[in-house]
Parts: sequence; structure tokens; C-alpha cells
Amino acid sequence: MSTRPGKPPGPLRYAGDAEVRGGFRAYLVEFIDWMGAMHYSPWSLKNRRIELGYFIDWCEERSITRPDEVTRALLERYRRHVFHYRSRNNGMPLSFQTQQKRLISVRMFFKWLTRQYHLLFNPASELELPRREQRLPRHVLNVAEIEQVINAIDIEEPSGLGVRDRAMLETLYSTGMRRGEIVQLRIDDVDLREGTVFVRLGKGKKDRMVPIGERACAWIEKYLYTIRPNYLDEPEHGVLFLAKHGGAMDGKQLSGIVKKVIERAALERFKDTHPNAACHLFRHACATHMLENGADIRYIQALLGHADLSTTEVYTRVSILKLKEVHAQTHPARLSRTGQALLDTLIAVDLPMEAG
Repeated sequence: MSTRPGKPPGPLRYAGDAEVRGGFRAYLVEFIDWMGAMHYSPWSLKNRRIELGYFIDWCEERSITRPDEVTRALLERYRRHVFHYRSRNNGMPLSFQTQQKRLISVRMFFKWLTRQYHLLFNPASELELPRREQRLPRHVLNVAEIEQVINAIDIEEPSGLGVRDRAMLETLYSTGMRRGEIVQLRIDDVDLREGTVFVRLGKGKKDRMVPIGERACAWIEKYLYTIRPNYLDEPEHGVLFLAKHGGAMDGKQLSGIVKKVIERAALERFKDTHPNAACHLFRHACATHMLENGADIRYIQALLGHADLSTTEVYTRVSILKLKEVHAQTHPARLSRTGQALLDTLIAVDLPMEAG
């Protein structure tokens, strides 16, 4: 089962010339089959196939048609190519995350070729990866903004889908679940009485149990018993949140719904831009708000399903309220009551402040 439900992987496309004996094509097919046997998800198989396709196409443009023709020098050239590549659509470079993925696929492929004795040595053994960027989430909504977005949903619309959308957004915010996890959520995964959600096969094919708040449970219950039966496509398949057609929803559909709601909320910070990864805004907000209210970071790690605590620690750098509070209490360059009164007077009469 894929860790990212929704549309199944597209038709298989294996790069390389099938007519070349000992060429890339046959080894790529065998490599993907091996990954499947090792229980990698269909999504991972698809991504590896695509990423290796870029590399194989690049090699064949340079008349390299077989893995045993690849050298360390050639791989270094490919690494530089990936770094300098610019998109034909917008002229932008590949993100460092995308660069890493392409090079990791190449390293994994040649490691497999060597271990299967298709090659005598591994030319990619010393292929270096770009250093990972420690990027903070670009947008973290505060509590008021989250409420503004959630309240922008029209729960009175005749279709009843507004109630479904409210239940989904409440669930995203309450549990911090990923987009792919919430669309595959089943009715029996949610225990409304105990206030828990069982997340099946999250990232890394790991199950976890997470709490869900009373408000989210109330909206799920309302949707479950008043709206969902109107969209159920027989036979019952057990998926909690249904699309208009009665089947399971995919991740892109959910993102589209959330983006429309955010646009309707007309948040000031998104006046001139549109948020990317709209569903992740609620995941970021969930973690950040809990940390600001005193939750231990290890509980946040368990909630979000992070394998590495360092992934969760990014939220300690996003959570600015506690830092501002400590800064105001401890930094020597703060205003006294007299200084604050003077500042208020200057602002009121619109006078320039003298230096010093």
C-alpha cells in the first residue's frame, strides 16, 4: 500500500534503450522490482524510476548507454549539471531537496548494481550530496488566523460539503496529520469517544496513535451522521472523508479545498501571494501552538510522527512568542514606564525623536 493515497502511480516509464545489451533499461527494471520486493511503497518506486530516468537520459545524450561505462568523473559532471540546471518554465534552479533526491537515487542504483555483482566497483561510492538546508516554515498561522480560516468555511451550503470541509480542517489542526494521512483515514480509525486517531502507514510505513480534540470530534460526528451518507457510493468502503463523487479523496483535491478556504478567509499576509503546501500550514500551526503553550518537544515528535527529533526541533525556532517574552524581560534596552510614556506622547503629537 502506498503511503500517499489518491491517484495510483501513472503508467510505467523505464528510461534507456531496450535494445542495448547490458544497458540501463534492463537493470532499471530489475532494480525497481527489487525495491518492490523489499517493501518500498509504490510512491517511492515511482519517484526512483523518474529520478533515475533523468540521469539515464542525461547519460544517453552523451552516448553513455551502459552502467559499466559510468565513471566517477562522469558522476561528478552529473552532480554539477543538477546544481546548475534551470527550469524551462521559470528559470529557477532545483531546490537542494530535489538535488539530493536525484543524487540519492543514483547512489542507491549503483550500490545495488555493485551488490548484485553487475559491476565490479561502485563509481558512486564517493558521490557527495548537497548539504541539507535548515529551512524554517515560511508561514506559520497564529491562533486567530487559524480561527479566521476555519470560520471562513460555509457550513450552510446546500451540498453539505462545508460541514465535511470544516471537519477535515479541524482534524488537520487538532492532530497535525499529513495530507496523505488524512485522505486515507477510515471510519474505524477514529475513536470519537476516546478522542484518538489511528494513523495507518504514515511516512516510512509506520503506524501511530494520536489524540484528537473534542471540537474536531464534534465536527466529525456531525459530518459522519448527517452529510457522509448522502455521498456514500455503495458498497461501503470505509473511507471517512469522501469526495463529491462518493469515492476516496486524493491529496491534490484536499489541497485545492484548503487553498480555496484560505483565499476566502482573506488573510492579510496572503493578500499578494498564495500559500504553498496549504495542508501543511495546519500541521505547522498545530506543532507551534502546542510548543508555545508548554508542550514537551518529544510529545510533538510523537504527534507528528517524526523519526528524528532534529526534524521536530525546527518548531522550537519557529515558536517566537516565548523568545519575545524572554527578550522583553531580560534585554537591557527596554523602555521604563517613564520612557514608554514619553514615547507614547511623541507618537501622539507626531514629533521626531531626538537621537540619544
